[in-house]
Amino acid sequence: KSCKLHFESAPVKMVRASKQYMYDDAGTEYLDGINNVAHVGHCHPQVVHAGQQQMARLSTNFGFLTDVQGMYAKRLLETFPEPLNVCFLVNSGSEANDLALRLARAYTKKKDIICVDNAYHGNLGSLINISPCRFKKMQDFVKEDWVHVAPVPDVYRGIHRDTSNPGQKYATEVAKIITHAHANNRQIGTFISETLLAKPGIIKPPKNYFKMVYSIVRGAGGVCIADEIQTGLGRVGEHWWAFQHFDVVPDIVTCGKPMGNGHPMAAVVTSHQIADCLGDFISTYGGNPVACAIGLSVLDIIHNEKLMSAAKSVGRCLLEGFKAILPLHTTMGDVRGLGMVVGVEIVTDKESRKPSKEVAEMLSYKLKNDARMLVANDGPDKNVMTLVPPLCFTTDNAKQLVTKFDKLLKEIEDGLLGKDTSKSIDDGKISLDMISGIESDSDSDESEAKRARYDDVD
Repeated sequence: KSCKLHFESAPVKMVRASKQYMYDDAGTEYLDGINNVAHVGHCHPQVVHAGQQQMARLSTNFGFLTDVQGMYAKRLLETFPEPLNVCFLVNSGSEANDLALRLARAYTKKKDIICVDNAYHGNLGSLINISPCRFKKMQDFVKEDWVHVAPVPDVYRGIHRDTSNPGQKYATEVAKIITHAHANNRQIGTFISETLLAKPGIIKPPKNYFKMVYSIVRGAGGVCIADEIQTGLGRVGEHWWAFQHFDVVPDIVTCGKPMGNGHPMAAVVTSHQIADCLGDFISTYGGNPVACAIGLSVLDIIHNEKLMSAAKSVGRCLLEGFKAILPLHTTMGDVRGLGMVVGVEIVTDKESRKPSKEVAEMLSYKLKNDARMLVANDGPDKNVMTLVPPLCFTTDNAKQLVTKFDKLLKEIEDGLLGKDTSKSIDDGKISLDMISGIESDSDSDESEAKRARYDDVD
């Protein structure tokens, strides 16, 4: 099959969408907490108009001068700090990351790459090699000698958890990889990572991690690539790009998906010094006039509708709301994120932190079926409830979602454990078939008045 459906055992056929809502073939409305691609909202009329207008005027391939391409490149580069002042426009995140690797190798003359465990960087062959979340599942796959995998800088369940200065300890793991590579006559040329790690389960590294890693890698003669494809363009709230939260400036940045609000569009941004090493580069339809017109409209909407500020306030609303109900649930292990990138880890019990894919699946299906809310369960163990909604998501949406999340997760816990919350869930005995047997409990031992209701969180 070419792709995996959301809610595979009961897939939804969508026929239209608007803003933060999607509608199936029966007309049912769903609140969308999944679509980070529809960055400024599904079918935003300004985006649609920009695309239609430009498509009716000119849609052509690489090689012709157009005002809209220059305007877009200038506007995009204004969101980046120096020395990131050269932009390559391409069609997809995979194309962007592949080009970023070419740039890094052309500049450093070194092939070896450090990636982060459970990361995903694209579907091309060059990118599957540095995407552990993919190649670890491929039968008979042999990791290339030039690929080195660093531990996920996860302070909840990683190898350095519940410890002092985890950022330094995880950075030391990267230093060990470089030392080991040198001992085997290999030279590290590139470190690549998302700065807010989505595929590994919405991992927010320690604040000093990237500063230390970038310094280590550059000290060894390498360059650092920030993959901002899923989490850039204002999604983190306070900044245009997630790397800015960590007070670093990468050597190369890749961006995609949200740039065109669903229209195929991506970019690689780097310095003149690195760009000049590449020589010729052509992307036949990269930076075409239609894509650039749409991209300009997306930048305008982010500015005019104050969506970066919205991402900060709504993201805080989600994080504080989930943290408020965290003590009330035996299966909520951790809440983390930044801006409108939020993850809630579901576990069998708080002490063991054992991942519970089954409870996470139950919850995603109950949110879809009972609350008409779309939330994915992702991460390497499929136990992290991930929220990356369109930036037009509101605080009311956030409060409604956390309230339903609280209610439905409690129903699952009560249905599986009865009233004895001292028990741990044996996730090997849970299946989606049990969802139908889990009913609402209106006579909860904890009254609504005693529960820390999310409506009180501002």
